[in-house]
Order: sequence, then C-alpha cells, then structure tokens
Amino acid sequence: MIPRLSPERRGLIVAALGSSLTVSWASSYYIPAVLAVPMAEDLGLSPVWVFGAFSMAMVVSAMFGPWAGARIDGFGGRGVLMASNIVFAAGLALLAAAPSPVVMFAGWAVIGLGMGIGLYEAGFATLAGIYGKDARGPITGITLIAGFASTVGWPLSGLMLATWGWREACIGWALIHLVVALPLNAWLPKGTETAAAPSAPVEDGPPPSRLAVWLLAFVFAATWFNSTAMAAHLPGLLQAAGASTAVAIAAGALIGPAQVAARVLEFGLLRRFHPLVSTRMAAAAHPVAAVALVTFGGPAAYAFALLHGAGNGILTIAKGTLPLALFGPAGYGRRIGWLNAPARILQAAAPLIFGAALTAWGLSAIWLTAGIGVASFIALLFLRRS
Repeated sequence: MIPRLSPERRGLIVAALGSSLTVSWASSYYIPAVLAVPMAEDLGLSPVWVFGAFSMAMVVSAMFGPWAGARIDGFGGRGVLMASNIVFAAGLALLAAAPSPVVMFAGWAVIGLGMGIGLYEAGFATLAGIYGKDARGPITGITLIAGFASTVGWPLSGLMLATWGWREACIGWALIHLVVALPLNAWLPKGTETAAAPSAPVEDGPPPSRLAVWLLAFVFAATWFNSTAMAAHLPGLLQAAGASTAVAIAAGALIGPAQVAARVLEFGLLRRFHPLVSTRMAAAAHPVAAVALVTFGGPAAYAFALLHGAGNGILTIAKGTLPLALFGPAGYGRRIGWLNAPARILQAAAPLIFGAALTAWGLSAIWLTAGIGVASFIALLFLRRS
C-alpha cells in the first residue's frame, strides 16, 4: 500500500487527528479527577458512585471497540470519528442535565460508547487505513499530541468548574467537541486514499496464530492494568515507600514529561528497530522501577516515576504499532478492537484492585504490578517478528 498523500498533508492529518483525540481524551478519561466530587455532591452521592459510573463507561467502550474497528476497516475512519464527537457531546449534555444518579449513569454509558469509537484505537485504525504498513510514524505522532490531554484537560475543566460549575463544564466540553473536534475529524481523508495493488493478498502473509493474538491481548491488558493502577494510586504508593507528600506529588508530575520524552525517542532513534524491541524494553521498565523503589525507598521516587512514565509512553504507541507490524494492515481496526477489549475491562477494575492491595500490603503491593509487568515481558519474548 503506497500513500498518495504529500508529506505536508501527512503532517496536517497527524496534527488534526492528534488534536481531536486530545479533546476526546480530555473530556472523557480525564474529567472525573476534576468533576467527580462536585458532581457527586450535587447529586447527593459518594464520589465512589461517580467513579463507578466511569468504570462502567470503560466496560461499555470495550464492548463497542471491535465493532468500530471493523467499521473503520470497511469504510474508513472519518465517519466513525465524527460520530464519536456527536456521541461524546450527547453524553456530556446528558451529564449536565442529570437530575438523578440514574441519568448520570446513562450519561456515562453514552460517553463510554464515545470512548469505544473515538479514542486511540479508532485513531490508530484510521491511520492504518490511510497509510497501510507505513502508519507507525503517524501513530507515534498522534500520541505525541494527545499525550498532553491531561495537561490541557485538567486545567480547562478546573477553570470551567471554578467559573461556572460542573454542569456548565460538561456543556463546555460538549461544545468543544462540536465546534473544534468535529470539524477537524471532518477534514480527514476517508481512509481510502491509499493505492493497493490488486494482487497483494500475499503481502499480509498467513492469518496470525491464535497464540500470538492471545499473547498480545494479554500484554495489552497487563500493561493497561499497571498504567491505570499507577495513575490512580502513585502518590499513595510513593508515600508508602517513605517519600514525603511534596516529593510524591512532584515525582508524579514527571510521568507526563517522561511519557512524551519516550515517545520522541520512539519517533526518532527507536523507529529504526522493530516495534517488538521497543515494546520489550518498555514492558521491563515498570518491574525495574519497582525493584528500585523497594530497594532504595523514598529517594527512588523520581527514578520510579521516570522509568514507569517512559515505559508507559512507549507502550501506548505499541498498542497501535505492534499489531500492525506483526499482523499487517488487513483487518487491523477490528483486530485492535478485540485486542484492547480485555484491557479496557481490566482498566476499569485496576484502581479498585490495586487500592485494596495498597491498603492491605503497603509498599509490598508494588510486587503485584511488578509481577504483571514481568509476565507481559515474558509474553513478548514468545512473539516473533513477521
């Protein structure tokens, strides 16, 4: 498959898609951290119920991911991504109007549908439809941009909350979807602007083995579990290791820059190697960081955050590039939908499971995620380049 798009337009496509995905991440995955407490207080609930609704949304997203991927395979990603903006806006509007917990849960369910058809997996599948096997660079590019979703989303949600209130903040994000993200996605090519030779079926090789697919699904589920567990409990974990509150917060702030720096490295030096190489390195980063934290305690908080953040940054890219490198572009969208479905479900349970482990075991809870990280690294050793 040979892209017909000029390098200049390729850059614009990456910028447009990366920007629209930033809005999608910022208005879904990252709003509970800012809006959950005021939302719960207004509805007379414990914040646990709001986070429970958010977990339900991630389960809903897992259900619709494979369907969205198959749709993108057949018709291109532009229409699916545009639909996601409308769905996100509808879910956010439903949250803003929610008079009761039941409607609040319904709003999160709709947002979950938007997440299933409008986050990274849909973006990766769209780029695979446009660029074919050459999509690794563009995939890395959109993760570089959307990696700043929390940097943009948390302050903007906080500003709208302080200025107007949580309901108006939801309306604000809904409008951003309709006014900013929807036009950006509407500008994208359909995903049919690549020329495929009619005699190319052999280029994709034989169908992937079930073992390879299951191993990769396990790797994605394991690494998403660790990523979400650390996102929810990192400050508490570092304090359990002996770090002060100030050091724990400062170390946590390094996660984002470490992720972006690792993605820049992937975009430059590591792109010369097969994605399996960088993915194995990234999977090993969290277990190595865990050993350092247990061995040296609080003084290793910064090293732990940098290693974990760098590994997580590359693993996010690997969720798009590794299936493409191993299995080819044929059926890519549907395949990554299925590969990431277990990850979404475990992601929903990760904060609760690791929180319980941290409460019961203290710092020793890190061996849970370290063991999962080692298991994912071993699984990657069984995968072979195609």
